Amino acid sequence: MTYAGERPGPPLDLFVDDVYVLSGAPGARRRLNVPPMPSAHLLVNLGDPVVLRDSDAAAPPLVLEGAWATGLWTRRFTIEYGSGVRVAGVHFKPWGLAPFAPLPPGELRDRWVPADAVWGPAIDRLRDDLAAAASAEAMPRLLAAWLRSRLGPPSSRGLELVHRTAADLERSWGSASVAHLADRAGVSGNRLAATYAAQVGVGPKRLARIYRFAHLMLSIDATRPVRWADLAREVGYFDQPHLINDFRGFTGLTPSDYLALRR
Repeated sequence: MTYAGERPGPPLDLFVDDVYVLSGAPGARRRLNVPPMPSAHLLVNLGDPVVLRDSDAAAPPLVLEGAWATGLWTRRFTIEYGSGVRVAGVHFKPWGLAPFAPLPPGELRDRWVPADAVWGPAIDRLRDDLAAAASAEAMPRLLAAWLRSRLGPPSSRGLELVHRTAADLERSWGSASVAHLADRAGVSGNRLAATYAAQVGVGPKRLARIYRFAHLMLSIDATRPVRWADLAREVGYFDQPHLINDFRGFTGLTPSDYLALRR
């Protein structure tokens, strides 16, 4: 199974981390445990059905056929691929859905919904174009062109406030404090938190925590011994117990169990 992703150029790069194609036989990666990541997502499935299981035991499993969209996820889920994988998609920044979708992104927090409920028949035309693509390499360009055609002006002053402050969270991997963000924006912490809740689905403090955990995950080298206490300090945790607490909450595993699974 191969992952081919491209970071789009301006102006999409303000809202999108990458457009991608995932294809081939999943092999040992058929079933993946996905922790919270700082991303909203559009998934267009052109292959075998994909099954998504929420870590909330009360939520029924979803079978993802066709196209689906989700906002920011704050808990882990499991994704199971079929024998033939052909998926195209977009990883939006946590606030990146807003200029493309005619609904508050906060409504999609921890929810997968059929993409036609967001974009109507336009998503069917996108899926047809992707299915007819001459090659996998052409699919990210089709996705980027579709996004450019949907890009509108900022829909609210709240989104502008998020844009002015979230870049600090992104650059610092969550180490920028809420007080710092509010001070730079010239607003109160309460107003900033309420605006993030509406535009992202979580407050800036929770989003910072997800960015910090993403930094941790990307910093783990499973081919070498990991000094967890040192790594905790490097990515912004108070200490190793603080890291372990987030690790269990976000993955359901201890750091040692996760490392063994990676290896």
